[in-house]
Order: sequence, then structure tokens, then C-alpha cells
Amino acid sequence: MLAFMPEPDRRLRPKVETQEEVLPALPWNVVLLDDDDHSYEYVIAMLGTIFHYPVEKSFPMAEEVDATGRVIVFTGAKEEAELHQEQIHSFGRDPLIPRCAGSMTAVIEPLLE
Repeated sequence: MLAFMPEPDRRLRPKVETQEEVLPALPWNVVLLDDDDHSYEYVIAMLGTIFHYPVEKSFPMAEEVDATGRVIVFTGAKEEAELHQEQIHSFGRDPLIPRCAGSMTAVIEPLLE
């Protein structure tokens, strides 16, 4: 014979609050890579078109990518970084350099703090 067991009163149980820590997403860098098939004018125009950077900001970036082989051109959310990478890859060839076959290359990397 089964005995009737009343349901426990849930009001008497201590309420345990669980709080998941939500960490903000890490920002990502868009890194422009150097090559010998693009002019400073191209880099400055591309950065101005895609990022709306003025010449005063774009020119030092063109110098840095030329001198070091890479320059961070954007830091932000991963989705936005991916979009900017695609925009760089689809910007087209440099009309000032006849041997230029296409756009510059960019990679995205997580910003490690």
C-alpha cells in the first residue's frame, strides 16, 4: 500500500540565487599587412573610405605598415572587425601600381590584455 506523501512546501526552502558572470567579449584587432604592391596613396584612400580616417591618421598608419610589416587599423567587436577585414579584402587593386593584382591583406586577432 502506498502512503500519500504531501508535496514539500517550496516556500520553506531557502532561495539560492545563482548569478552567472557574463564577461564582456574581448575586442579584436584588424591588422593590415604590408606588401610591395600598394602605394601610400592607396593605403590612405582605403583607410579614409572604410574607416573615415583623416590623412593625419592614415598617413602614420601607412608609414607603420611599410616599416614594420603590419599596423592595427581598428579595434572593436569581432563582428565589426570581420566586416572591416572583408572591406579591406574587397577594396580592389591599386591603380598607381601596374603589377598590383588586388586588395591588401588584413587579419583579425583577439586583443590580449
